[in-house]
Order: sequence, then C-alpha cells, then structure tokens
Amino acid sequence: MTQSIPNTTNYRWRICALLFLATAICYVDRNVLSFTMIDDLFRREMLGLPAGAALTDTDIARFKELMGYVDGAFKAAYAIGFMLVGYFIDRIGTKRGFSLSLLIWSIAGLLNGFVGSVLGLSAVRFVLGVGESGNFPSAVKAVAEWFPKKERSFATGLFNAGANVGIMLTALAVPYITIKYGWRAAFVFTGVLGFIVLGLWRWIYIHPSQHPSVSATELQYIQSDPDAKDERRIPWKQMFRHRQTWAFCAGKFFADPIWYFYLTWLPDFFNSNESLQHKLDLKHISLPFLFIYIVSDFGSIFFGWLSSRLIQSGWSVNKARKFTMLICALCVMPIILAASTSNIYLATGLIALAAAAHQGWSANNYTLASDMFPKQAVGSMVGIGSMMGAISGAVFAASTGLIRVKFGYLPLFVIAGSAYLVALICIHVLVPKLEPVDMYGLNSMS
Repeated sequence: MTQSIPNTTNYRWRICALLFLATAICYVDRNVLSFTMIDDLFRREMLGLPAGAALTDTDIARFKELMGYVDGAFKAAYAIGFMLVGYFIDRIGTKRGFSLSLLIWSIAGLLNGFVGSVLGLSAVRFVLGVGESGNFPSAVKAVAEWFPKKERSFATGLFNAGANVGIMLTALAVPYITIKYGWRAAFVFTGVLGFIVLGLWRWIYIHPSQHPSVSATELQYIQSDPDAKDERRIPWKQMFRHRQTWAFCAGKFFADPIWYFYLTWLPDFFNSNESLQHKLDLKHISLPFLFIYIVSDFGSIFFGWLSSRLIQSGWSVNKARKFTMLICALCVMPIILAASTSNIYLATGLIALAAAAHQGWSANNYTLASDMFPKQAVGSMVGIGSMMGAISGAVFAASTGLIRVKFGYLPLFVIAGSAYLVALICIHVLVPKLEPVDMYGLNSMS
C-alpha cells in the first residue's frame, strides 16, 4: 500500500498513528451527547422535569427540538472556529495550534458533565465546537508536512478512520457508564481522555526537518514534491480568489452536514423510528453502531488507499480523486431506503455503506486541499472549507429536529443520499482539472 524506502525510519507513520488517536478522542468527546440523548434521566433534567415524572409524547417532541438547537450551537461554534483556526495554525505552527485546540475541547468535554439546563448545555457545546474545530486543519496540515502527495490520501484515510473508532468506543462505553454511573459520569470519564492525548502530542510531535528520529533518507522522501521546501506565507484573503478554494468548499458544504446528522441522530433513529419493527434502547444500541463504524473505517482506509494506488499506477491526480469520489457518491444513495424499511438489519447495512462512503469521500476531499494548495496554506484551506461545512451543518442541525418531528426520517435520508453527487458536480464544474493553484500569480480568480 505504501512505497518502501531503503534505509528509512518510516517515522511518518507514527505521526499518522498519533493523528488517528487524536481524531478518535475528538469524536468520543463529540458523540457522547448522541447517546445520553436517549437516557430518560438526561431528558427530564434538560426539560426541567422532576426525576420521577413520566415523559409524554409532547415532552419527547419538545426535547428533540431542543437538542436540534443544542446541536446547532455546536455547529455554529465549529464554523466560527474554522473561520479562524486554520489561519491561526498556519501562523503559529501545527504543534502549538493543535495543543491549544486539544486543551479547549478537553476542558469543554469535562464541563458537559456539570450542566443543568439546555442553556448551559448549549454554552458548553459551543465551547466544545470552538476547540474541536482545530482537529482536522491541524491533522491535514500535519499530513502535508510529513507525507509526499502520493501518500497523503492514504495517510488521511488512516487518521480519518479514527473518527469511526471514536464513535465505536463511545457506543461501547457510554451506554454502560450512563446506566451504571449516570449521564454526568459519561461526560467526565470521556473528557479526561483529551488531556492524555494533549500530553502525548506535546511529547511526540516535532516538525520532520527537526525531528531526531527522522533519517535523512526519509526526510528527503517527505520533501520530494517540487514545492515541499517553499515556506512563503500566503495572505488568508488571497485564498478566496481561486476556484480551487470554492471547489474544496463545495465538497465540505454538501457532505459535512450529512456526517453530523449521522453522529447526532442515528441513536434516535434506532431508538424511535416508526418504520422499524424492532427498536433499540440504551442497553442494546451498541451493536449496530459497532457494525456501522467498523464498516466505515474500512471505507475511509480503502477509498483513501484507492486513489493513492490509482495515482501510483499512472492515473492523473484529477482522474484518480474524482473517480474515487464518484464511487463514494453512488454508494451513499441507497441510504434513502433505510428510512422506510422495517428490517433493522437492512437499515443498518444501508447506513453502514453510506457511512463508509462518506469517510472515503472525506479522506479524498481533505486531500484535495494539499493537492491544490502549498502546504503552508493547507491549514487555512481546510479551515475555510470546514467553516463552510459547519455553517451548512449548523443550519441543517437546527432544522433536523423539526423535520424529524413533523415528517420523519425520509426527507432527511433523501437529502443525505443526494448531497455527495451534487457536491461532485460542483467540484468538477469549478475545477475540471485538479491543478495546483498559483498563489503568487495574478490577483484574480484562477
């Protein structure tokens, strides 16, 4: 899968493993709420009801609407954070920028366990969104620093698979912790993990040109791209003058809200969707999630590997990336059927296929940033694109609860099934060929 280099340390893959771990913990902290949402004690407390009060259908509907707004607060902060964090990381460096991000989101993750109202929860989720907005700009920039272009989509697919592992860990641990110790303990236990990753990051991560464990041969391989040693700074506002920016943004704008929807609402889908014959409570909900996110891990790694393999086989970057993303877009479309089937196994399989395709899409779309932009601008580029994805995600999240209550899951899954194909059409129209942008050329759309 990767090129073997004589007399090299291959230390870059340890950095990829560290990024995998950080991404996994990021998704643990983010996804705890999705499982506590189906805990009746949590629901009563957020609604301001006494501990033993019966939850009526009206209460449940109101709770789901409120959680849509809470999730919207997280996505809004995510968007605001992305607007600044990519530029910030490009300026102060990957190590310091990601350290600050880890610190903020870990503190916020802990504070989730001490709130007592929807307003307090919204405020803490807002801070969490600001902190977690640093994960992907930092990770993609780190990949650009540590890997040549021909390995980047595979490396991105590997660290991106950490998102699914984080969700699986959440699905396994949080229901048990919630039942055994209460929903507050679930947030506290998982929040501590971020501080552990912060310590590892501060200890391990150093730029490859300064790292004592990187051999001269490996450093030469890492810097084998023509622009690898170009360190000129690029004004943030200049990024918006290029079609490549808007192409990357289109991929994020249409696809990111769908992934956020899966993370927040799939537990509710399996717990209360009217079409399913068998509904799952907090004690039994882990199994479908394990299957879905194991499959999606394979999707992230496989589709990341596929485009890298096609390039190594002689395909152009343009053809390899877009062909792989087309396969991903087509694999998502059958999820529309999941909203109307009564068979929980079929629904789980369709969602697993869509989640795998999303992760494959994400690995390749992130790689477009380093395909088209120099590495010193990658953090800013990922921040801008992810900001667009978070803005659309915030709007979609705020409306999801209302759509769910009034119309069920079918319209939501129709949107999910069609979004990626629309995104790919936009990308191809904007950049018929994936060519590196001339950041130092004319100050006009190129």
